[in-house]
Amino acid sequence: MLVFGTQIHIVTAIFIGLEILMFIFQLASYFYWPGDKNRGRYLLLLFLMLLYNITGGLFPDPKINIPINIQEMIAYGTGFLMASYFPYYFYRGFELKELRWHALFGVPLFLMLPYLIFFVIVYAINGKLNVDIRFGMIVPFIYAIVLLWVMFTAIRHKHEVNRNKNEYLEEVSMYCAVTPWLALALFGLVEESQLIEVLCTNTGIIIITVLYLAKSVTNARQEFNRKLNESAIDGISPEEFLASCLHYSLTRTEILIVQKLYKGMKNSEIADSMFISSETVKKHIQNIFRKALVNNRAALIHKLQNRREQ
Repeated sequence: MLVFGTQIHIVTAIFIGLEILMFIFQLASYFYWPGDKNRGRYLLLLFLMLLYNITGGLFPDPKINIPINIQEMIAYGTGFLMASYFPYYFYRGFELKELRWHALFGVPLFLMLPYLIFFVIVYAINGKLNVDIRFGMIVPFIYAIVLLWVMFTAIRHKHEVNRNKNEYLEEVSMYCAVTPWLALALFGLVEESQLIEVLCTNTGIIIITVLYLAKSVTNARQEFNRKLNESAIDGISPEEFLASCLHYSLTRTEILIVQKLYKGMKNSEIADSMFISSETVKKHIQNIFRKALVNNRAALIHKLQNRREQ
């Protein structure tokens, strides 16, 4: 079943819609915390997957006012681009150091170079896509199998020390996330229906998203605890301070702002240190006052320091 008068299958359209929503949400979060490199890498992965789904669904289509050979180049190009970025994402996002050479040198040599030679230069000369696919996919397909083995090995080495239940679940999830990557090379070599191709390739993105969110939560907790311990407050221990803040249902951002209020920082200084606007800081402070039932900073500090006596 196709949608919008195009060749995009309805399942492809559903994935595109979901990934657009995910991209918008993560992009907004990235602008809020621009220093989050993991989120930036995930955003790029999501963007490339969107391009792959859109171009793979639309092209080739004689009704589109773009030469068919250009459409084919773009469609295969987004697939190669997605496949090329995948190892780099795992290398940096999941700290798989064994992938460094492949991410930086192997992929350009054995994936991008064959694409440029056979799917751009040779195809532009002879116009015989079937022939170019037959020869142009030999090296990328063999390299995809080799790289898949390297990625599996790197994942196993990462988790083989102190493997607990959570580590085991993450390891299995990473295996599942990597496996559909081989489908990008396979479907470049073998013609298959759009439905099967989209289901296979997007499965990895779903698992990666779950892994990314789980990793983000863990990192956020560790970073929050680090900041909490580093920002010691006179007259109250970090544990007592946190307990007082949680008693009034303050969020993590609000707790970090309260720490800075304790130090006498101005709204503009807090905004600069947290990479947010002064107006956002003002709104957070208003919410903090409302939750703690106070009207000024001095009353807030006194209330949090003396909660047990109240």
